Amino acid sequence: MKNKKWLSILAFLAFALFLGNGTALAQKKVRLAYVEWDCAAASTTLVQAVLQEKLGYEVEILPVAAAAMWQAIATGNVDGMVTAWLPVTHADYYARVKDRVEDLGPIVGGAKLGWAVPSYVTINSIEEIQAHADQFKNKIIGIDPGAGLMRLSEQAMKDYKLDKMELLEGSGATMTAALDTAIRRKEWVVVTAWSPHWMFGTWDLKYLDDPKGVLGGEEQIHTIVRKNLKKEMPEVYQVLKNFAWKDPGQLQRVMAWDQEPRADRYENAKRFILENEAQVNAWLK
Repeated sequence: MKNKKWLSILAFLAFALFLGNGTALAQKKVRLAYVEWDCAAASTTLVQAVLQEKLGYEVEILPVAAAAMWQAIATGNVDGMVTAWLPVTHADYYARVKDRVEDLGPIVGGAKLGWAVPSYVTINSIEEIQAHADQFKNKIIGIDPGAGLMRLSEQAMKDYKLDKMELLEGSGATMTAALDTAIRRKEWVVVTAWSPHWMFGTWDLKYLDDPKGVLGGEEQIHTIVRKNLKKEMPEVYQVLKNFAWKDPGQLQRVMAWDQEPRADRYENAKRFILENEAQVNAWLK
């Protein structure tokens, strides 16, 4: 009987330990959302690698449209993101959910939206596009329709009365592919663009002046997390609060690594961790 009693006690303790481990394992899972911009992918993958390689978390990263990303954080379906463009690009999204999320501040400044052309294009302002519509084949090469940049670009089309031009929807990848093709052929092309982005290190480009200020001025990229993350996952919260690039050039360098043949974003994130140990350790404090 004593043996049976001890076996029952041991079984209970093992079950309790199992439940405890299960809870711990559940708490070790993190979900981050991002839009499929190259800068967003680089930042998100780096945070994923830091949490996994340094702290042992299991991190799922989810590429979604901008509206879905903000909504997922507001509802608590994901824990956070490191790709909020403020104060202009994502202003509408933030306004809708600001009482249900927490802004942890910028990860990098010097961010910019605009329309860009190769440097050999002889115009310098959006106001000049209409007069040269034929040379641009009547097209402005855009990205995904849910992006804040596209919403602002649609407004620019109206404000600058570009009725000879068509704003084409696509993705970041199709935009840079069209840019690459045009530059190789020395053709005129105008694309919806943003900085930081690897394309400014790959080609000689310039932003067109935006005298009406429709596309906004300098912006910052912020970290946004769900409510109660600090209480429920304080370690993750602290990393997300501390995470920041030293400058836009540092982010663009990682983005350039990601464009190399057979590049692996996660391996590049691990490379960054190895090469910037002091900076990464500061995020963990």
